[in-house]
Amino acid sequence: MKKLKKMVFITVLGVFSLTLAGCNNSEKNTANSSNEKNESSVMEEAQTEATEAPTEAVTQPQVVTLQDCDIPTFELTSESLKDGVWDTSITDTENGSNQSPQLSWNSVSDAALYSIYMVDTSAGNWIHWISPNVTDTTLAQGWASEEEYVGPYPPSGTHDYEIYVFALKEQPSEEIYVNFNSGSGAFFTNIMALDKNSNADSGNIISYGHIKGTYTYGD
Repeated sequence: MKKLKKMVFITVLGVFSLTLAGCNNSEKNTANSSNEKNESSVMEEAQTEATEAPTEAVTQPQVVTLQDCDIPTFELTSESLKDGVWDTSITDTENGSNQSPQLSWNSVSDAALYSIYMVDTSAGNWIHWISPNVTDTTLAQGWASEEEYVGPYPPSGTHDYEIYVFALKEQPSEEIYVNFNSGSGAFFTNIMALDKNSNADSGNIISYGHIKGTYTYGD
């Protein structure tokens, strides 16, 4: 009888232990689940706050090109341009003489100097002519040196060659980032450095002249 009671007691004790262990596991699982929910809620709130937070506007610097500016123009002519086509003699080709085009314009009031640029706008604004310190207003064909001028030499097809003459009040204060006999995709932006005088004030370009013509490979 004592043995039977002892066995019953042991059995009850075992069941009680299992029940107690099960409760403890349940509490642990509940606690873990609660922690996971809390962490998830915190993450969701953080993501919501980040999404709803106001975005500060970023102001990009304004890029000003020659075409954006209301700068007066003057008449520029060239005897090397016939019916919109440049004479072969100005080209750096087998049939050309690599002579800078003849140019003429009237003197501009208050201009201390002129800057000349020739650009192939069909080839990434390839620079064919840079003469930055000109004081004459009539230039004979071949006036520019080889250090300042190289004639058109298109690899194929028809290209557009444009000449700009800028009348300036004084030497510009900033360096002009335009490379001779090289592409200058940002030419019409970089050229605006001419408009800064020695005090870095705008208004150094009084006016400019502009002509353009074509030359076709093989002509």
